[in-house]
Amino acid sequence: NIDTGAGLERLAAVLQHKKNNFETDLFFPIIEEASTLSGVSYGKSAQGDVALKVISDHARAITNMIADGILPSNEGRGYVLRRILRRAVRFGKLLGIQDPFMGHMIDVVIDMMKPAYPELLDKQAYIKKVAGMEEERFQTTLNAGIDLLSEMIEDTQKHNEKNISGERVFKLYDTYGFPWELTQEIAAEKGLSVDKAGFEAAMAEQKERARAARAKVSAKVATPDTTKLDISSLSTIDEDGTTKLLLVGKDGKELASAADGTEITAILLNTPFHAEGGGQIGDTGIITGAEGSIIVENTKKLPDGITYIIGEVKEGIIRAGEEVNVVVDRDRREKLARNHTGTHMLQAALRRVLGDQVNQAGSLVLPDRLRFDFTWPEALSAKQIREVEDIVNAEIIKNTSVSINEMPIDEAKNLGAMALFGEKYGDIVRVVSVGEFSKELCGGTHVSNTGELGSFRIIGESGIGSGVRRIEAVTGWAAYEMMQEDRKLINSAADALKSNSTGILERIEKLQAELKDAEHELSALKKNKVQDELKELIQNAEVKNGVSILGAVVHVDNMDELREAADFVKAKLPVSAVILGTAAGDKVNLVGMASPDAVKAGIHMGKVISQAAKICGGGGGGKPANAQAGGKDVSKLADAVAQGVKIISGMLD
Repeated sequence: NIDTGAGLERLAAVLQHKKNNFETDLFFPIIEEASTLSGVSYGKSAQGDVALKVISDHARAITNMIADGILPSNEGRGYVLRRILRRAVRFGKLLGIQDPFMGHMIDVVIDMMKPAYPELLDKQAYIKKVAGMEEERFQTTLNAGIDLLSEMIEDTQKHNEKNISGERVFKLYDTYGFPWELTQEIAAEKGLSVDKAGFEAAMAEQKERARAARAKVSAKVATPDTTKLDISSLSTIDEDGTTKLLLVGKDGKELASAADGTEITAILLNTPFHAEGGGQIGDTGIITGAEGSIIVENTKKLPDGITYIIGEVKEGIIRAGEEVNVVVDRDRREKLARNHTGTHMLQAALRRVLGDQVNQAGSLVLPDRLRFDFTWPEALSAKQIREVEDIVNAEIIKNTSVSINEMPIDEAKNLGAMALFGEKYGDIVRVVSVGEFSKELCGGTHVSNTGELGSFRIIGESGIGSGVRRIEAVTGWAAYEMMQEDRKLINSAADALKSNSTGILERIEKLQAELKDAEHELSALKKNKVQDELKELIQNAEVKNGVSILGAVVHVDNMDELREAADFVKAKLPVSAVILGTAAGDKVNLVGMASPDAVKAGIHMGKVISQAAKICGGGGGGKPANAQAGGKDVSKLADAVAQGVKIISGMLD
């Protein structure tokens, strides 16, 4: 097929006597499912057929990409997945499918492909969960973005222009996450193009601003020229003691000597300091010469494998070529080893609880804690976190032996050792095994058995990006200290509640019940007060062309209560356009509602709210009948509502 273009789909079309690939049994069952969900029959219209074909093609790709461990994101493979998934959802909307539907498509794809790819069936629930969450997220983006894009298109056409402003399109992309490609596609359907140069210029400006914000970063440490060193004579034997200080440098230049207070880099004949790598930070310690010493602050490795230290000269002078005594901070090293082994065990436990879809996305091993980033589409539940902790601690109690062996990379892979995606490895690799519990390629320091960890505790779980979660945890003494702090907190809480530690929960539940009753009572009083105020305003509402217009600032606590107030007015004034505002702390909330007859008369509350919100430094929008917005300047709230009333009145002229 490489030479002829006759791939599987085209051969299937020929053998099955079909006019195109999409009518073969490789695609048509998916098209039939989309057709059933939408009520749009295949073969009835060119536009409908294109949409059905796009959905079927993208559904196959989405299913297999997620099964391969790709998650929706804003870059690389993840962006391709996000783009085609969102494109499929939008074509579903064009066919009239309003509810989430990708799960149905995925079921059909897996049913078709499972004989050849049985792993799809094992991952079916996971694939549907990832796709479903992205689809739900995009529905929100799509609804808000399409309303704003419609306004842009309408405004562009009103001015008899054919090109939508790139700056406005970028704002839609930057503020609402509305994809550039989707904007371009929708504009093309309306006979318009998008100013791509303007979009790219706005994008470049934003990148420049971001670059300026990151300008204050740590300077890179440069080492002097090392080509004159005999690399074969250098060693990294893990033994404190006497060695030779071969090279001293500062800012990339070689020094014969360095005095007290000088920040330097240095290379030793034998370096017992372990270099930064695999998420583990470098060793620290002290180097002592005849006339001075170096406080070692970090240890790193050059691309050619030479290990160098970064430190500051203290108490006198150190000289290149002199004999020195080196001492590694062993207590700190042991803490790093505990946390590094804990990181390996955490990953193994996560894969047992969540499945093999979990892949490492980064890690950081510090003396006081560990951090592990991994691919997963949603927050872990309290139950899942507890399960992970239990699995790791059970392995700690077993006092499982930890072994480190060097072997050819193929042998390591045959043993099932995990490698980090994208990491470069040599022919000979270092395999760290925690019994049969965990096997990973790793160059870091580790304990000799799991019992040395003492205990393991997760202290945080959070999202750091689309499809990437982060767990922070502690081991050893840090975990013990945290347990002691918890005990202290529980005892303090018991004292404050005038209870003992075993009765805290019961006491809290009683207080919560009392508070809930009080809140209900207060809420009812507030609601009655607001409705009484609105009843007076309703009686004096302006009427224009048969539509009652009402704008008011009301005293409610949040957007939900503001919407309730607007619903109350609309119920009392069946043909009406209403704009209400409230101050929620130092922020402004605005809500607009219009009855069906008011909409027919020309009212568009999305436009009303969008313009009114600008008065108080905010923004928002919505549909003709319902809209909402936020603002920053509470002092301009009344002016914003008054402006909204004025705009409504103008729409009825």
